[in-house]
Amino acid sequence: MTERVFELETISPVDFYGVNDSKLNIYQKFFPKVKVIGRGSSIKIMGEEKLINEFYTILEKLADYYHRFGKLNESDIEKMLGGISFTEDSTDSSTQNNNNNNNDVLLFGNNGLIIKARSPNQVRMVESISKSDMMFAIGPAGTGKTYTAVALAVRALKNKEVKRLILTRPAVEAGENLGFLPGDLKEKLDPYLQPLYDALRDMIPSEKLAQHLENGVIQIAPLAFMRGRTLDNAFVILDEAQNATQSQMKMFLTRMGRSAKFIITGDTTQVDLPKNQPSGLIQAIKLLNNVKGIDFIYLDTSDVIRHKLVKDIIIAYNSESKT
Repeated sequence: MTERVFELETISPVDFYGVNDSKLNIYQKFFPKVKVIGRGSSIKIMGEEKLINEFYTILEKLADYYHRFGKLNESDIEKMLGGISFTEDSTDSSTQNNNNNNNDVLLFGNNGLIIKARSPNQVRMVESISKSDMMFAIGPAGTGKTYTAVALAVRALKNKEVKRLILTRPAVEAGENLGFLPGDLKEKLDPYLQPLYDALRDMIPSEKLAQHLENGVIQIAPLAFMRGRTLDNAFVILDEAQNATQSQMKMFLTRMGRSAKFIITGDTTQVDLPKNQPSGLIQAIKLLNNVKGIDFIYLDTSDVIRHKLVKDIIIAYNSESKT
């Protein structure tokens, strides 16, 4: 039997253990093969090494939740652990699959939302960015490529692996005319960047997000605004990359500075550029496919996590394009 100690540090033991250890009992319920003893600011965990390490990781996430929201109710714990329990025999095949999914938890979002890789290729995205500094995630709508990329970026920021997040998109009109939109330049451009804001609002409390946006820790801007910059110590995402021109794509990729991570997401079947403007993403796939240190993840209809009809719609359009 192995043991490990988790230190609460700045958390009140009563807040973490509950009255009469009511919260400790919940932890124990979800990890019946791990013995949990809370004494003062230390939690001693005893059991098999693999389960102990998994439980330790969960305690870290619960502590992070407490620090962000200033509370840890029993209902919060039940909600979070309910999606990542380890209650079955570890030799059972269904439980092994469940454990694999649990390892894909990236972070806890607002209101206890569990954010994790939910398909095989999303899992590959998570694995890829830990090994490669630049990754292309290519696939149709609804496959979670943007959401997963933003989650990886937020996790890196929270873990202090980078100092800032930079999220960008080409401001290309998909059938609409940008010039006829009301408002100043920011008001005209914000609708193009809205999906990035939406993902961040799931993952970061609104006050904290506003603070990060104000002080530049998180920057969201059109692709054209990247010109001339060197992006050091940053996690950078280029979304909707199929709408970057060839010169824009080269400009963006060469912004990479020291200690940076780049994720480029796009759908080569939804290019909105004028017919005389080749897609920079399609060119980059051809030119960089064999460059060491750059990884390519291809998502498909099996990764669609939106409404079940989305997958059928994609299949129908793909079939029509082949006829």
